[in-house]
Formats: sequence, structure tokens, C-alpha cells
Amino acid sequence: MQPPSRRTFLALGLFTLTACTSSTDGGFDPTSDVMPGNKGPGPDPDNPVRLRAIAATDTLLSAYDALLATPGAQTALLRPLREEAAQHRAALAYGMPAASVPPAPTAAPTTAATTQAAQGTAAALATLERQTAQSRLADLGAARPPLARLLASVAASNTLHAVALGDPTTDQPAPSPTASPTPAPTPSALSSLQAALGAEHAAVYGYGVVGAHLPEDQQRADARTAYAAHQSQRDAWQRLLTTLGATPTPAAGGYQLPFPVTDPTTATRLAAHLETRLTTIYADLVADLPAPQRATAATALHDCAHRAHRWGAPDTPFPGIPAPLPTPTVTRSN
Repeated sequence: MQPPSRRTFLALGLFTLTACTSSTDGGFDPTSDVMPGNKGPGPDPDNPVRLRAIAATDTLLSAYDALLATPGAQTALLRPLREEAAQHRAALAYGMPAASVPPAPTAAPTTAATTQAAQGTAAALATLERQTAQSRLADLGAARPPLARLLASVAASNTLHAVALGDPTTDQPAPSPTASPTPAPTPSALSSLQAALGAEHAAVYGYGVVGAHLPEDQQRADARTAYAAHQSQRDAWQRLLTTLGATPTPAAGGYQLPFPVTDPTTATRLAAHLETRLTTIYADLVADLPAPQRATAATALHDCAHRAHRWGAPDTPFPGIPAPLPTPTVTRSN
């Protein structure tokens, strides 16, 4: 059978490759992969979306500051989450003229949402994080592809913050919506869908290995749940590609693992590895799909990021964007 694409192997780390085949492999260029800005005359068409996202982040930052100022605040928990929110703001504002970007909050909040957070409940802040994630996803269709990719990534990070703050609802896998087929998908969209399908084939294989090395306990039950989720997502991509008139990429007979799996420790490490690499596939897919279909890929990105977290993968402020973002400086207009 035809093996999955080379891009899939690279993203999942199942084989060692040296050449790069996708926009996120290799060097990280924030001006093209994250926030491209407007290179033509006139205003950046993404500015309204970016400004909404910045305003939502500022509300979060103010809520963090208010809660941190309360007696007995859990600073060890709150400060790293606030720092990640600040990184989100910097990425969203990257390359924008300073005159168009409101200053970051420096004083106590006055809005109703942040006043509730100021009353000292992490639960209120968790709710605000979840609502902020939803606002990012609502703007996916209005953004150009690189910004849509960033919004989906930051939304996944927001929901991970909500989980850390005690909101259990965002830690549940979201139902994968059925993508609406487009009459004439672009070659790039079809290629990315095939890459996602190939990645899910590999994940199904990988979870078979994971489950075989876990004891009959909660971890094995989690592995079974993840295995079924990846089977379901694989089948969804196969149906979509067939509907679009493409031949779905078949599974390979086997896959070379990135490291030996011999015990529960290496099995859980493999599960975290698979989910982390899949976030990269789905962040790319958000950018490559037409606007009406982006929510499907964003849901898959969310689910993989949360499973990676539960398997012990290190959290990142930008799930699916593997290279660290630079600390941007807002440019000044002439």
C-alpha cells in the first residue's frame, strides 16, 4: 500500500527526515507563519480581527492582575498563565503600527467580567479564559490563513488555561463537526487533508502500541478512548476526501516508531509525542482549509492539545506552532 505522505512522517516524527516540506518545518518566520501584516497598500484587512483578539486578551490580562493582587493569590499558578496571555497579545500585535494598538493594561480592571475575577475566584477567570477561546474561534472565518492558524492555536491555549484554573468542561474532547465540502477545493487544501488523514493512520497505529504496554488501569482506558477518537477522526477525513472526489491516502502496513516503546513510561511518552505532533498538522490545516471548514481543524487541534496535556507533554502558549515565537516589538508609523 502507498505510505502516508512525507510531510506526515516529518510532522509525527515517525521517521527521521532532514528536508522540510511544510511551512512550520525548519526556520520560524513570524512575518509569514504567524502574523504577516499587510504588505500591500492600504490598511491590513486582518486588523479588525486582530484588534478584537487583542482587546479580549487585555480583558484577560486585567483579570489576572486583579486576581494576583488579592490576598492569598496562587501566584505559582497564575503568573505563568498570565505570561502566556502576554505572549498571545504580543503575537497578535506583531507588526502592527503602534498608533493602532491600544496599550497593554497596567491598572486594575473595571469591566463586569474582570470585577468578578477580582473577587478572588479562579473559577471566574477559568470561565473568562473559555469565553475568550470561543471568541477566537468565532473569528476564524474572518481571518486570513496565517492569522486563522494563530487564533486556533491561542484558543487551544486558552482552554488549557481554563483547565489549569479548575474548569473541567474544557478538558473534554470536543465533538468533531462535519466539514462542509467545497465545490472546488484547492490543491493545497486537498494536500493538507491527505496529510491529516495520513497522520491519523499513524496515530491509530501508535496507540495500538501504547495500549499494549500499559497496565489495565485508567491510563489504558484513556489510551482506548484516544484510539477510538483517532479512528473516528480518520474516518471523518476519509469521508470528506471521498466527497471531494479525491482518493483517501491508505494506511501503511506499519510505522517506524520515533523511539523504542518497552514499558508504561515509554508508552505514555509515545502518546504525548503523537498528540503533540498532530497539533502541528492541525494548525497547518486550519490555515490551508477554506474559511467554512476551519472550525473542524481547530476542533481537532484543541482535542490533540488537551490529550497531549493529559499524557504529560510540556504545555506551550502556542499549541501546533512548534518554534518559539520571538518577543515582537510594535512598530511605529511614520
